[in-house]
Formats: sequence, structure tokens, C-alpha cells
Amino acid sequence: MSFNIREVVMDLERHASDQGWDQPVRVYALVPTSDLLEREPALAGMLGVSAPVDPSALTPIEQEPLPEELPLEQALGRMAWPDAVAGCALVMERLVVKGSDETLAPPKDGDTGPWAQSQEGAEEIRMVAGVLRDGGRHSALRMRSHDSEDQVLNGEDLVPALTSALALTLEEDGDG
Repeated sequence: MSFNIREVVMDLERHASDQGWDQPVRVYALVPTSDLLEREPALAGMLGVSAPVDPSALTPIEQEPLPEELPLEQALGRMAWPDAVAGCALVMERLVVKGSDETLAPPKDGDTGPWAQSQEGAEEIRMVAGVLRDGGRHSALRMRSHDSEDQVLNGEDLVPALTSALALTLEEDGDG
């Protein structure tokens, strides 16, 4: 079965856009919609889904917030997914320095807007990355300075470090 990772990533990007900027990191389990409805038929009405369901469709299920005290890499390193999860996705905002591969972590307290504006060559971006157990991956990137639906970049290898980190959360732990 081949799932439509691009579609779910773009849906999550639109959802994040509707919520506005300065949002926390969000993590989603990606579950085959048909499996979810089979196990939880009451969800069909809540999700507005009716049969027949596209077999390639995935439903993102938001997870508990990541611990704020842990760096993202450590939080991802502690993640594991049950077999029913076909993939996972992450939505996060970062500052990047134009013309560099450097990213800046904003201060944890208060409004980051003024701080971001003061950074030389910095650009606020929202990244949405999704990966599947079968190796499929897709990402979307929106710059705050170009905040419109037709300016969203997307592709398989847009944020390879992030998709690779997410893919590791789906690997079986050999000593568990």
C-alpha cells in the first residue's frame, strides 16, 4: 500500500497556517484513514469522513506536546510508534539565516517577533515534514515574509535532516 504523504503534509501546512505564527512544535502520528475508521467507527462522523475512503489517505493525529525542557533532537530520540502508525509528521518554526545553513533558536520566554526581526539576515520559516515507514517523505516550507498559499515550497528533500530524524523514530528498536 502506498500512502499519499504529500497530501497529508500539505494539509498539515494549511492547518498550521490557519493557526498563525508563533506556535509550538507539533507532532502527529499518521494513521491509514481506512484502518482508523475500521477500529474507531465513531470517528468517521467527527472527521467528516464517509465511505468509501481512499486507500492512500492518511489521518494525522496530534500527539501530546513535546517537553519544552528537551532539545528537539532528544525529544525525537525518545519517540517510538506502534505498528498501527504508518508514519509521523512534525510542524515547527525556526529562524534561518539567509545565505547560510545556520539556524537560530529564539528565546523561550516572551514574544519572539521583535527578537527575530533584529537578527541580521534572519528569516522566520515554518517547516512541515512527514515520513512513512515505507521510506516515503515530503516537506513543506513557508517563509513568514512570503506568507501566502502560493508561496509554499514543497518537495521530498526540502529539509533532509528533519525528515531523516523523523524516520529514525519509526525504526524498530532492536533491544526492546
